[in-house]
Amino acid sequence: MNITVNEELLAYIDPLTPDEHAALERSILAEGCRDALVLWGDVLVDGHNRYGICQKHSLPFNTVQNASFQSMDDVHLWMIDQHLGRRSVSDFQRGVLALRKKDILASRDQPAKVEAPADTSGPAPWEESAAPAPAPAAEPALTREALAKAARISSNTISQIEKIQKSATPELVAAVKSGTISINTAATVASLPAEAQLAAAAGGKKELQQAARQVRNAKAVERTEPESPEGIIARLKQTVAELTAENAALRAQLAEQMA
Repeated sequence: MNITVNEELLAYIDPLTPDEHAALERSILAEGCRDALVLWGDVLVDGHNRYGICQKHSLPFNTVQNASFQSMDDVHLWMIDQHLGRRSVSDFQRGVLALRKKDILASRDQPAKVEAPADTSGPAPWEESAAPAPAPAAEPALTREALAKAARISSNTISQIEKIQKSATPELVAAVKSGTISINTAATVASLPAEAQLAAAAGGKKELQQAARQVRNAKAVERTEPESPEGIIARLKQTVAELTAENAALRAQLAEQMA
């Protein structure tokens, strides 16, 4: 049987830690590969770690086709839901996955509903589920609250993760993914220029926390100081420019849809 490992799908899978991978390998060597690998045609959808171990040791395994998939988007959504249902996924990764789901659904003509995982107990990191999930139901709109519920984090955390994805340097993202700093701290530091983020990340946890405190203190001072007339005018001009640009973009989008 030919099985294709899609590199794009691997981006949706957090790699196991060495200890977790070793535990899975010991289990498979002792008991065999008990759970079937999930396929879409010849594309491997679920069971990448089990497949790699079975290939390494020339062990047999079973496969099952998920007939509900109609496109690669369906595959992505199914994988996201699987990971959102696992306890081992960090809050940051939950938010990233929920935002990916939002982007996929927003690009569809009939977006699907973002549902919170029914089973929050989930398998251990090395126990990958092979049971196909049902296709998502139609929903007219996605809300921040629905995304937060799906990811089991707060709406504010979703906003902070969006800010990190938009403005943070790779070094700052790595710090929050590793748990060196909190999502809140990372989102605060992400408001700094890239050079300042790099310098803080190079200094480690204490430097990052210090940079976040400085940003918060500066914002607190700004809130207590009265704004000058020049500042008010500049801010209003910026707002008008942003709204004008947004209006032009919406008109262009509407023109495309009507063409």
